[in-house]
Parts: sequence; structure tokens; C-alpha cells
Amino acid sequence: MNRNGKVTASIALCCVALAGCDEAPEETSAPPANSTTTAKNEAPFTGKVEADGGSVQVSCAGEAQEGRPVVVLLHGGGDDLTKMADLQNKLSDKDLVCSYDRLGAGASDKPGGPQTIADSGDVLTAVIDRVAGDAPVVLAGHSLGGLLAARYAPDHQDRVAGLVLLDATSPTQSADLKAIVPANATGPAADLVAQTEAVLRGQNPERLVTPDGDVASAGDIPVQVVQHGKPYLAEAVPEYGQDMEQAWAQGQRKWLAVSSDSTLVTAPNSGHYVHVDEPEVAVRAIQQVVAQAAEHNG
Repeated sequence: MNRNGKVTASIALCCVALAGCDEAPEETSAPPANSTTTAKNEAPFTGKVEADGGSVQVSCAGEAQEGRPVVVLLHGGGDDLTKMADLQNKLSDKDLVCSYDRLGAGASDKPGGPQTIADSGDVLTAVIDRVAGDAPVVLAGHSLGGLLAARYAPDHQDRVAGLVLLDATSPTQSADLKAIVPANATGPAADLVAQTEAVLRGQNPERLVTPDGDVASAGDIPVQVVQHGKPYLAEAVPEYGQDMEQAWAQGQRKWLAVSSDSTLVTAPNSGHYVHVDEPEVAVRAIQQVVAQAAEHNG
């Protein structure tokens, strides 16, 4: 994300969370590069997948288990699959778990032009086809990745058996900010709104445009919406931060409408990166959804 001198580090971090153009609090290492397939007793696939006119990097760990969905992790905006590596490795003890770089992220190709949410869905479909075959999947997405997962599931109910949304970007992010920060505001808050709007319009490495929208239903699949518990937005933007925290929490509750079997979970000691600050909360949520999905599909 482009920053100018008027925006402090704390404001930039706030913009990161709101717009889904994220920076992790610490670096993580990529999962081991095992080049193979998802068949049992074979090492999991790691390599390139052709999707939507480009090549995307995919990394998997663990082993496919009969009757259990494959887990697919979606990183936040401005991140890449390495930011999900620790979570992937923790989950791989029980399941086949895969992550990928969207076009414009990490080791994947740059997009040829502006990307829509539907375009990102085409890439995800290609990844799922490669790593899961005909098996169902549980999608677990952080921030922008959570928004994309929740937008994808309703149109792919034949493939998506469950969702975990890790502090997902609000489905009404643009409207949320505009309702809080007056149009005549100046200073850091105004810069925050301008930068967030630019990111949502596609001024980001993925060139991905993410307009506000209603939450569509994916039926009765198990869903856990995991929200941060530390009020870091209130600290980053003192004048409007408390209202931003409330709007963010409301955005998390809006995502509950994606399924009739949704649960809201709070990670009390987490900032925006729940899977980094409290990995046990993220692991537990994903494993619970996988178990529910396996029982449901069984």
C-alpha cells in the first residue's frame, strides 16, 4: 500500500486491517516444498497451478484423510502464503492443508489487468481442482482472504463444506468507514479513508476491486467467524477508533448470515492477525469446522 508522510505507522496499520491490505506482525517461513499429489501415502502437492490466465504458487502439507475435507487457507491482502505457513503446519498433523498466492501476491504471476471477486474465484476453483479433486473443502481466510472465501462459498456449495473467517474484512467496509469519518475530516483519519478507498478500488498488488455487497447464503454449512479481541483500532485512531472497533465487530456479525450454522468467536488476546497472536484459537476453529463438515457430509 502506498503511504505518504502524513500517515503514521499506527494509522497505516489501521488502514491495513480495514482495507484488507495487510502486513503481518512477524515473518513466517514457507512450508516445506514437497512436489507431489494429494493421494494418500504420497507427499502433498507444492508447485504452480495455471489459473485465470496466470500461474499461481500452491503449497500443501499433511495427508488427505478419507471422509474429511481438504483445508484451503487464504491469506490477507498484501500478504502471501508464507504468512499462513505456521498455521498450515499446525493443521497438517490431522488433515491435508493447502495455501496459495493469489495473482499479484508472493510467487504467483502478476494479473494482466484489474481483478474482480469473480476472477479471484476462478483462481480458487483451479487451486481446489488441483489439490482436492472431487473432495469437499473447508476454506479458512484471513482479512481479505476471509471476505473472498465468504463470497465464494454461496456460489460453490457443491465444493465448500465449511468456512472459517479470521477477522475477515467487513462486507460493507467502504460504507462503514464513510459512516464514521465525516466527509470534511482532515488529517490522519481523512488519509485513512482515502487510502482504504484506493485499496478497495484496486490500487493494491493484486489489482483486486472489492466493492461492498450483501452477504449471500451458503446454506447450512458449519461456519466460525473469529474476531480480534484487542481494541487496537481505538488506540491507532483515537478520535474515531472506538467507532471503528464497533463497526468492525458489526461487520463480523454480518458474516454470520453466510450460513444458518454460524458461530461467532472472539480471540481475546489478538489483534488483526488472530492466527499469529493466538494460533490455538485459529487451529481449534478450523479443526472444529472440519469435523462438523465431515460429519455433515458423512
